[in-house]
Amino acid sequence: MVSGAGQAWAAPPAPAPDDGWSVTDGQLTWRSAERIPMGDAAVEFYAGDRLLGRPRAVDDDRTFRLPLEHAEDLRDLEVRAGGRRLDADAPATTRKRAAAVPAPPVLPPNKVDPGVKGPYRTVTGEYSLAGVKLPEFPEPVEMQGVVVAPQGAPGKRPLALFLHGRHYTCFKGADENALTGDWPCGAGTEPVPSHRGYLQAQQLLASQGYVTVSISANGINGQDFAAPDGGAQARSSLVRQHLARWADWAGAGRASAPAVVKSAPRTDLSKVFLMGHSRGGEGVSRAAMDSLTPPPAAQDGYRGKVRWTIRGLLLIGPTIFGQNPVPDVPSATILPGCDGDVSDLQGQIFVDATRGVSRGKALHSSLYAIGANHNFFNTEWTPGQSVAPSFDDFFDETDPVCSVGAATRLTAQQEQTVGATYIAAAARLFVGGDDRVRPLLDGTGVRAPSADPARVLSHAIGAGRTAALIPDESVQVTGGRICEQVTDDATKACLNTESWSSPSPHFVPFGFAREPGRYAVDLKWSTPGQAVTLQPTRPVSVAGSRELAMRLVVPPNTTGNRFGVAVTDTPGRRTVLGEVSLDGLPGSEYTTSHWGQEVRVPLKQVRGVAKLELIPRSATGQAWLIDAWGWRPGTPAAKPIALPRIDIGELNVVEGDSGSRTYQVPVQVTGRGNGQVQLFLTDAATYETKSWLVTVRPGSSTIRVPVAVTGDTLFGAEEGSILSAKAVRGTVIGDYQGGIIAANDDPAPKITVEPVADRVAEGGTLTWRVRLSTVAETPIWVTGDIQPPATGTELSSTDVDPTWFTENTGEDPLPSRPLSQTYLLPYTGVQAGELTADLSIPTVADAADEPDEVVQLLLRVASGEEDAPELGTVTGTVTD
Repeated sequence: MVSGAGQAWAAPPAPAPDDGWSVTDGQLTWRSAERIPMGDAAVEFYAGDRLLGRPRAVDDDRTFRLPLEHAEDLRDLEVRAGGRRLDADAPATTRKRAAAVPAPPVLPPNKVDPGVKGPYRTVTGEYSLAGVKLPEFPEPVEMQGVVVAPQGAPGKRPLALFLHGRHYTCFKGADENALTGDWPCGAGTEPVPSHRGYLQAQQLLASQGYVTVSISANGINGQDFAAPDGGAQARSSLVRQHLARWADWAGAGRASAPAVVKSAPRTDLSKVFLMGHSRGGEGVSRAAMDSLTPPPAAQDGYRGKVRWTIRGLLLIGPTIFGQNPVPDVPSATILPGCDGDVSDLQGQIFVDATRGVSRGKALHSSLYAIGANHNFFNTEWTPGQSVAPSFDDFFDETDPVCSVGAATRLTAQQEQTVGATYIAAAARLFVGGDDRVRPLLDGTGVRAPSADPARVLSHAIGAGRTAALIPDESVQVTGGRICEQVTDDATKACLNTESWSSPSPHFVPFGFAREPGRYAVDLKWSTPGQAVTLQPTRPVSVAGSRELAMRLVVPPNTTGNRFGVAVTDTPGRRTVLGEVSLDGLPGSEYTTSHWGQEVRVPLKQVRGVAKLELIPRSATGQAWLIDAWGWRPGTPAAKPIALPRIDIGELNVVEGDSGSRTYQVPVQVTGRGNGQVQLFLTDAATYETKSWLVTVRPGSSTIRVPVAVTGDTLFGAEEGSILSAKAVRGTVIGDYQGGIIAANDDPAPKITVEPVADRVAEGGTLTWRVRLSTVAETPIWVTGDIQPPATGTELSSTDVDPTWFTENTGEDPLPSRPLSQTYLLPYTGVQAGELTADLSIPTVADAADEPDEVVQLLLRVASGEEDAPELGTVTGTVTD
């Protein structure tokens, strides 16, 4: 008999592992057949559409592990990153569609081209300061930046700060296998200089009079795997640490500035522009928010005064896990059409999630860059340009839209020129106030010739637009339907698709929650002229607007989608406004191409909208209306304001032995004003989520969210509830997720293992019984590591049931090999409330004359820890 006692976590039952899944040491484990490069999208485990959590990558870049304490029903397992499946190939039927996809027509040129170099020569240099300690990170983070500045520019100059995304941190020459995410870098390796990857854009801005600095964030990339927000707060702290230094160097601290800073003009810290790539995008947005409303001191790595004003943001392929952008700071977001990393294009949320939150004066622009991938905006992430090994993040060599050489795919240099041009456009509008570049960003439908031959489409909200129709449940729809952007109910979903990747950047879900309040209008017709009529609850004024602007999604690769547009005004007069036409974006199974294009029609003196009609001109088709706005030219001043801020904390409590105790989730409200926030409370055991709307009143310091914790004397897993928040109106959200974590305080049962049948003839089943000294309230799992036996002939892969073997390893039994040379890990679990369970190995009979065969198992409690308690060794014998 083998016995033992110790901490036991509830590992999940092993899924069918023919696609890389297994249970290893109490952790749900997925191993990829190919390397998954370190990138910006969060790798996530799902059971169906239910998010289980974000696993941690093992150093081999192939293995991902997630400790799960309440995973008793794991079916339809998936691995996703940026909405894209990692554990499955696209359906073969769609992969065969490799016909060339044409690029959209060339847009007319804008009157001003921000991609043209300015009058100043530039100077380049770097600085490196002492590292800074950020909360929750054990190692200091570097303070390093490359500066490109204008020479001879008069007066103080605006400052543009660049922040790269999450990438490998260390390398060793050209050895791809030596790339790591370590921090600090180990002996014989050196840091990947990701901060040097935007020199073209820096040189362009510097020639136009900006002082630019691109900062290094390897110290965050090497430590952010455990940060619930993906490192957004840490990146904000790092950005503000640098801005504080530049504020010093612009004033009394000039004499202590690094040489390259002293060689540059003084900076005007009232005119700061931030560029963030990938996770750097959410980082700079958080820095803008934190500059207006300080975060709680305990989680912030910068506690000094704010001596700068952030005027605008340009984001490239950004993540935004919190889905809470800063609403009153103007932004432009580049969505790379061939993004193979953040492939759900969740950066669209930087536009959509600002809708209605604040005053709507800030322009928020979305720029869909056809044929651009994720990495090549940074030369240090681009093969042939980088000093460290690098790669094309788009992964399919036969894709009709995004494979290298496709008519719609950009070269690395073309992509970098797009980045530089539109960075300059955003800076020129948001910081320089030059309204002549606005048409490049606001959906007007023009191009910057400097970025040719790239096709970059835009739409926008804000900048004084008037909401004409925002779909919600109150809108009456005839000839179509109101649909939900994020829902588990297929009958209500806007877009039901078997797509291998995320179908639309507008429909990216928010963490564990399924959200109420996110709607669009689904237009589907089978006859030309079959009008779809939308009627809001009450007429909406569009007085002062010149045109009606709509964001419309049409299916990728479709052409000639034409719609007549008519409105009925407040007096009941119907006016035909005109007709719009648009083609679908180039798309494939691998792209996220259901994106809303902006179309406009003149309002013809219409001052109010009581009904909106869209009349399809084609025989059949489908489209989705995201929203409609009254548009007027110009860019009103977007004065940032400090809205009430909400930060959710985490409270760790002890379960107790009896009774029920109610705890309050620590929710901190700072600032003054009225607002609304949507809260989502998810049970960590069942994943059931409830949501509700909360009004924030002036003077509020907290939001009461009670969570009951019931005590008992049964051993169990950690319990609790996860609270998430999303701004609705008049608020901003900093730390968007927290909750109550109730630690187990009961001793683990003693575990014994006894043989039931440890000597069987061929065809029999070797069996050992796992017995607990007392029942637990969570499953307790025991695994058996197969070891080469000390003596005798080892049982082979062809001596056990072939179906059972394949289901538990993902391997073929042939060629025959010892079990210790396979991935086989026999396991069993004593379920909650029960005392015993059997661990079995089914064998098969054969006609060969052979000696007794042996299997030796080292039994462990599946604890989720590397030092999982060992229960001892058992041996089974199979006789001929």
